[in-house]
Amino acid sequence: HSCWHAQEFGVMSLFGVSETVHTNLGFGLVALLTAGGEQIFSTAVFKCPCNDLNFIYGMVFLLVPALALLLLGYILNRKTWKLLTGLCQHRGKPLRCKKLVAAGMILFQISTTALVAPSSWIAVALLNGNYYECAMTGTNVSIYNKHVCREKNQEAQCEKELHRFPCGKGPQAVRDDVLLSLRAESQILGWLLITLMMVTNLLLTCVARCSSPISYLQLKFWKAYVHEENNLIDSYADKHAKALAERNLKSFFEKTPPENFITPSNRDWEKISSLYKFNGDLGTHWLSSYGMTHLHVVAMEAVGERDNVFGETKI
Repeated sequence: HSCWHAQEFGVMSLFGVSETVHTNLGFGLVALLTAGGEQIFSTAVFKCPCNDLNFIYGMVFLLVPALALLLLGYILNRKTWKLLTGLCQHRGKPLRCKKLVAAGMILFQISTTALVAPSSWIAVALLNGNYYECAMTGTNVSIYNKHVCREKNQEAQCEKELHRFPCGKGPQAVRDDVLLSLRAESQILGWLLITLMMVTNLLLTCVARCSSPISYLQLKFWKAYVHEENNLIDSYADKHAKALAERNLKSFFEKTPPENFITPSNRDWEKISSLYKFNGDLGTHWLSSYGMTHLHVVAMEAVGERDNVFGETKI
């Protein structure tokens, strides 16, 4: 039963992935900024050492910034902290199928967002070719070096001086031929990566839209609702916190008993903060709910316990 509801949420989560990868304007801006940063690094910072460190140096510039961008993507995503906050407090509780599947889908959503910038970095770097040229001229793998220098004049000298080619050293004709071949390989890999990203985007969108339990226009309404709820909850929380702080400070400085103040209980906060805790007893109510706050309100109304389950806390 719980796994069936997990599959229901899996559809909605995959749909969320579709909307995540389909925000073309935002991700286009991220990719553009990443490409600009790569160009700056490539021209102003990157200097191939032209020695035995070529491979390590080139791979560091190709992959380490991508890893940093990936981690930054996880750090800046609010869903990451929604998923992790309080997770260690539930270690003693059994993990249900619904929670495992739903948490995995949320992590997949976060990852699709976080992978945009690092994938863009690697793709642009491969199209540029500088990092790849430096790295592959320092592989110290005799089979690959023979492959690069095969059918070249002065083949033995080519293999011996291969690591010096990115610095413009070595026989010019052979050097230009080898570097041209390496740049071509790099650009082919870059275009293949871009194609893979686009095909993955298309497949995720198609599968999610095909499996969607809601119509196209309802989807547009859902997106608008989620955007407004995310914006308004911050302002409402600030106003509520300000009112509570004013009540407490007034009581402290004026030495008067504090007035009753109604605020959501810990249970209420946990329910609307959760990314995946859906009540299996609600049936299809989650399909008509556009956010966790809306779902919480609908759930309380559905079970007829509005007065006590809402958990008003007087402090």
